[in-house]
Amino acid sequence: MDRIETQASGGCQCGAVRYHVSAVLDTSHICHCRMCQKAAGNFFIALIGVPRDAIGWTRGTPAWFNSSDKAARGFCRDCGTPLAYDYFESKHINLTTGSFDDPSLFPPQVQFGLEGQLSLFEDLPIKGEGTTEETMSELVGAIKASNHQHPDHDTEAWPR
Repeated sequence: MDRIETQASGGCQCGAVRYHVSAVLDTSHICHCRMCQKAAGNFFIALIGVPRDAIGWTRGTPAWFNSSDKAARGFCRDCGTPLAYDYFESKHINLTTGSFDDPSLFPPQVQFGLEGQLSLFEDLPIKGEGTTEETMSELVGAIKASNHQHPDHDTEAWPR
């Protein structure tokens, strides 16, 4: 695994937990295993390795659930956003790629846990139907007016 120096921030949906990383590993991946599916509440989880010395929690800290005797899952205790997977014996921690302010910086390079991969993801046949504003236009204004989601950048204080 190669260490890649970078500067990136991220955090949970409500802003109670924020982090900054100064390096990542070339391990950006998605995992289809059943444990990751349940932890993400989704079909798979996207993760990237971060050396332990390259992460700093800049606001709050995650709550942790020991998903096994070997690993724990970090999440925001306020909004529930999955943030981390920590295999205790590893020299790095995995952060959820979607919790970064710009997840496009770390596209998945490989897939793991293929025993749990749903067959529909072998060849994704779903056609795009448009943007949120195009498909849910009647709700967009109300959602924007009452949005409690932390913006995709660091803030001095939160909530507003």
